[in-house]
Amino acid sequence: MPRQPLWVEEPAVRRRMPDPVRTAAVRAVIIMSLTIIQAMVALLSTMTGSWLEFPMMLSSVGSTVVATWAVLDVWVTRQVWNQRNGVVSVPSSSARQLRRERRGARRAARAAEREATRIRRRGASGLTRA
Repeated sequence: MPRQPLWVEEPAVRRRMPDPVRTAAVRAVIIMSLTIIQAMVALLSTMTGSWLEFPMMLSSVGSTVVATWAVLDVWVTRQVWNQRNGVVSVPSSSARQLRRERRGARRAARAAEREATRIRRRGASGLTRA
């Protein structure tokens, strides 16, 4: 009985994010997770009546602002990347077909032009080479 592999690798459905965008996204996720942890500590200290209640609440508000800024940074970095490097696009089959037809027409026109210049040269000298 043949052994089946534990998993089969499949090609990625989406392209990998550019490095600056991925760096900003990782930074945003870390900041957001720390903000959520901080908010939970603030909530628990509020419920227990601890002295940490007020400082944690203030820092949670500040962390929320920073986390919002980090998420916006991901969006802005992505937009800047797309503007500077262009969006990778794959031409559709109809566009590819049109381009192929135009290329063929240009090649035929160049070949006809070469043939016409060759005939003109031959006719101007009056001699043909054997």
